[in-house]
Amino acid sequence: MATEKVIEQQMLEHLDSLTKPRGSLGKLEEYALKMAKIQGKVPPRVGKKGIYVFAGDHGIAEEGVSLSPQEVTRQMVTNMIQGGAGINAIGEGAGWEIAVVDAGVKGDGFPDAGPDAKSRLIRAKIVQGSRNFYREPALTAEEVVRAMAWGADLAKDAEDRGYYLVAIGDLGIGNTATAAAMLTAAGFLPEDMVDRGTNIDNAMLDHKRQVVTEAVARWKCPPSDGEAILTKLGSADYAMMAGFILGLEDRGIGCVLDGFPVSSAAYMAYLINPMVLKYLFAGHLSKVRGHGIVLTHMRLEPIVSLDMHLGEGTGAAIGGQIIELALLSALNMASFKSAGVSGGDLQGERY
Repeated sequence: MATEKVIEQQMLEHLDSLTKPRGSLGKLEEYALKMAKIQGKVPPRVGKKGIYVFAGDHGIAEEGVSLSPQEVTRQMVTNMIQGGAGINAIGEGAGWEIAVVDAGVKGDGFPDAGPDAKSRLIRAKIVQGSRNFYREPALTAEEVVRAMAWGADLAKDAEDRGYYLVAIGDLGIGNTATAAAMLTAAGFLPEDMVDRGTNIDNAMLDHKRQVVTEAVARWKCPPSDGEAILTKLGSADYAMMAGFILGLEDRGIGCVLDGFPVSSAAYMAYLINPMVLKYLFAGHLSKVRGHGIVLTHMRLEPIVSLDMHLGEGTGAAIGGQIIELALLSALNMASFKSAGVSGGDLQGERY
């Protein structure tokens, strides 16, 4: 395979050969260039794309940090399988294949929906919900290893299905408290990381911030140790997301992150292996307070900013669609030579 520097030069030459002023597609050209580096191919290919929504219950919900009861997680997984969730409406409309991963939802396994299922169900349950990290470690070290291994297997699943692009979504009551705790343990300020989640009021927000701050102080995780943070303050779905991201290395697949919870799992993967940034995209900037701060720290610029905070991979699906449009431009636009248009050698500098 050609080196990254050679791919970059070839891709820039390809983009500059197309019937447009040099650099005139702006960020779209940057996305196409990054995908060329990921795939090692000029121009990069377009094909099937898949969304993996990682679902799990979070024991920290027992501390009253969310408006919704925990059974909503299970109900929403069922809704997603049946095709009634936000990600079904947005993802299916944009051509994404959707998989729901039961990483740690409380209760027995979900019944087989048969031919009527609108989303593929992946049965990967590690625990019956993570434990309440305010009172005990969320997971054992062995559970984290198992969850991350499952995530790596799902990265292989994405490759086997021929996806050129994947998006990551999440689902689980208490998830923003878990995300905030992990990122606070990694060195971010709690006042920046703890936000309203499911539209809690000021009193609940203060309580949530206190719970997160005290739990982080109790476990004293090294801020650069992603696996330790996942063990003490994480959850099975977050560990599985981190393992999925790490497992995508060298598979030639771009990965689009959703909002704050997914980005917190991505940050744990980044602590373990900073090279993941080579194939990560930030699908959107959510309305959650800490999201932009974390993305900036990882040097990931969000593709869109729509004030969304639904989760489920909805923002990633929209951002990923723009990546696809960037690649289609690079693939389908005529060159100056093939179109018989003059001026290809008189474009001036990029700006």
